[in-house]
Amino acid sequence: MRCILRKETDPYFNLAAEEYIFKNFNEDTFMLWRNDPSVIVGKHQNTFAEVNHEFINKNGIHVVRRISGGGAVYHDHGNLNFTITGTGDQNSLVDFHKYTLPIIDVINKLGANVVIGNRNSLYINGMKISGNAEHVYKQKVIHHGTILFNSNLENLNKAILPVDIQYEDKAVKSLRSNVTNLSNYLPEHMGMEDFAEYIISEILNGNDGAYMYTLTESDIIEINKLRQDKYSTWEWNYGYSPPFSFKARFSLNETSFLGTVKVRNGIIENITKEELIETNNPVIPTDINRLITSLVGAQLRESTIREQLKNEFSSSVINKVIHALFVGEKAEHLQNMNV
Repeated sequence: MRCILRKETDPYFNLAAEEYIFKNFNEDTFMLWRNDPSVIVGKHQNTFAEVNHEFINKNGIHVVRRISGGGAVYHDHGNLNFTITGTGDQNSLVDFHKYTLPIIDVINKLGANVVIGNRNSLYINGMKISGNAEHVYKQKVIHHGTILFNSNLENLNKAILPVDIQYEDKAVKSLRSNVTNLSNYLPEHMGMEDFAEYIISEILNGNDGAYMYTLTESDIIEINKLRQDKYSTWEWNYGYSPPFSFKARFSLNETSFLGTVKVRNGIIENITKEELIETNNPVIPTDINRLITSLVGAQLRESTIREQLKNEFSSSVINKVIHALFVGEKAEHLQNMNV
């Protein structure tokens, strides 16, 4: 087994490295890695429904889609991620217990009491510290999971706090759980760096023939290509979302109207005007049609929307449109939740 301990924290590169290792290394691999603050969404999720757009934009939090299913998770430097690739018979490749039990055993040697709970997540004292997901490709499986060690739980809460927009779609939905940091339950103080070194050491000692591996120059070239062509693109991270629709309330000066927005491949496919809220200006309906015409065909992306509207509408109107499309009315009722 190859063992990799990555110190670099670029989330686009690290997710690309996962896929590259999974599809190109024949030998089973174990990798530990951390990311800069980011929300990692499942392959089959509607990204727009999983992130708090205002918060992540204000705080420079990345959004990256992974190749496995499951729900969205928050990463930062206090969250340690593990990746395991394995081979075998395709009918028995999906085995969460096989890949999580060694991690549980290693952690519990430190004096914790981690157990497997619902949806193959790891819990301590009834609080979630790890979410896990798997993906099968040919005769191989990739299993990856998070370990909340000393993550910023306030930022975690806000980054994935649902907006007040009701999305109609067939996407996989995240299920929120109460979360906590593992470091709170260790009998002796341990920093993140020491924790990562400890995990790697235990994996090396517990697997015959296991050895440390450093990505080669050719590995890095290929991973960077995958990073550039896929993992850092809006098309993969947002546009890959399943088709969806939602209702938005648009305001133009003295008039507001309710519209149903239909989106496919991240592109606004249609906006149906359903209800005119109020009007005191007879030329406003023309402006409404002009707004709809300007939005249809555009990426549901803040920078794109602003560019589309900048020559037609005031900054005040544009800001209200952005709010309608990405925020709705804020929901502040979920605390200490992750998936």
